[in-house]
Amino acid sequence: MPEKLQLPQSPAGQLTATMTNLANFQGQFNMDKSGYNPNMPGHGTNHSMITRQQPRTVKKVGAGIGLPYEVRLEMALQLDDHQCALNVALHQYRKHHWLTEGAEAFHSLHHLLDEHIEKTSKHIDDIGERVARLGGVPTAHPVTQHELSYIKHEVEGRHSMRDFLRNDLEHELKIQEMLRKTIKRAHELGDWGTVEVLEDILVEREDLAYHLYSVLEDDTLVRGMTHLLDGNYDMAGDRPMPPDSKLQ
Repeated sequence: MPEKLQLPQSPAGQLTATMTNLANFQGQFNMDKSGYNPNMPGHGTNHSMITRQQPRTVKKVGAGIGLPYEVRLEMALQLDDHQCALNVALHQYRKHHWLTEGAEAFHSLHHLLDEHIEKTSKHIDDIGERVARLGGVPTAHPVTQHELSYIKHEVEGRHSMRDFLRNDLEHELKIQEMLRKTIKRAHELGDWGTVEVLEDILVEREDLAYHLYSVLEDDTLVRGMTHLLDGNYDMAGDRPMPPDSKLQ
């Protein structure tokens, strides 16, 4: 083995940074954002429609679920934050699906991201339905969703596929963390319906994140022999990635 040649580490430095760098996100729910807010996108437009319920509130009576008003409000607000975050993830997955390229990416990742888009769309619907069942009003305005989301869409433009997928994995890890917080809180409040909905979603989000983690591993079939011929011995084509960096 040439003196400079080093076997690639697994996982790569990029992947390690992604898995350990969740401090980039505050991890807080928007519990103080309820009702009309003139500073919130989508709330301030004049219209002549009949308003029956303000955004991010729950019905006082008539929800059909025997939980106290305060419990339904707290759970509805946290759930709404989740569906806002999943909508951001969905938009980013669609972009990455459209822009897949490369020998490994164009076919296999194109189909992998199809699954991520399908699952995310289902989870948005599941959570939105639960918000409505609790007597709440799910946030639908896309700008407001991004405002309330605990993850944020990456900067516009075409970036490398590894950067795209690192961003997606970063999102998935944060979504898992926040789902666990709400599941724990729902247990404390006795909201077993929300527990069941979110536990099913969490298992599937973990599966999606595992897919992303796996394709970001060092091993590849299309590396070729360039790493030997150019004298750099950069077998995985990796690059230094400081542990406190973030791409989002």
